[in-house]
Amino acid sequence: MARTPNIALVDYGVGNLHSARKGLEAMGARVTLSGQPLTLTAADGVVLPGVGSFDTAIARLNDRGLGDAIIQLVRAGQPMLGICLGLQVLFESSEEGRLPGLALLPGRVRRFRSEPGLTIPHVGWNQLHFDNADCPLWRDLAEGGWVYFVHSYYVDPARTEDRAASAVHGSQHFTAAVCRDNLMAVQFHPEKSADTGLRILKNFVERAASRSAAEVAAR
Repeated sequence: MARTPNIALVDYGVGNLHSARKGLEAMGARVTLSGQPLTLTAADGVVLPGVGSFDTAIARLNDRGLGDAIIQLVRAGQPMLGICLGLQVLFESSEEGRLPGLALLPGRVRRFRSEPGLTIPHVGWNQLHFDNADCPLWRDLAEGGWVYFVHSYYVDPARTEDRAASAVHGSQHFTAAVCRDNLMAVQFHPEKSADTGLRILKNFVERAASRSAAEVAAR
């Protein structure tokens, strides 16, 4: 019988934990809510959610020792999925705040430029266009799926190869997801994105499960 993967959902006071937890559990994960670094280390994969401001999120991660823990876990190869603000804090800095980000990915978080007829924040459904079709999150998904966004800021990766998907708001093309090895993150909310979002969560859960199974087999 396949082992149920344990996914740690990071609880640091700025995430929509309820809907993320329900989505992960529906896709076969056992979910542990925790703000303790040791709990994250013991998990098969980690999901970093987030809503609110960049500086608040960074301050709360650092106050709890979670910032350094996340950096070390990613470097050690643990599967990590950032969601919304949980994507933005992975970068070096943000136009929204002054504190440095976790700098796991080079680049900066930028605000959408004002233009006639453009609504900021960007709220609602939008289509995904794959920049890296090999990202594990896209397995069994077709180009052009619809996902749900709520944001005024977007990430601007310094390395084009880190960009996994993009979308368009007004005349502005922006990065909607990033992927580098075990580190994956999305600007939209997969837990609110119907079947496409659930498939993305399932792909992450299965990625965590496969790594866990490989580690067990190697012992």
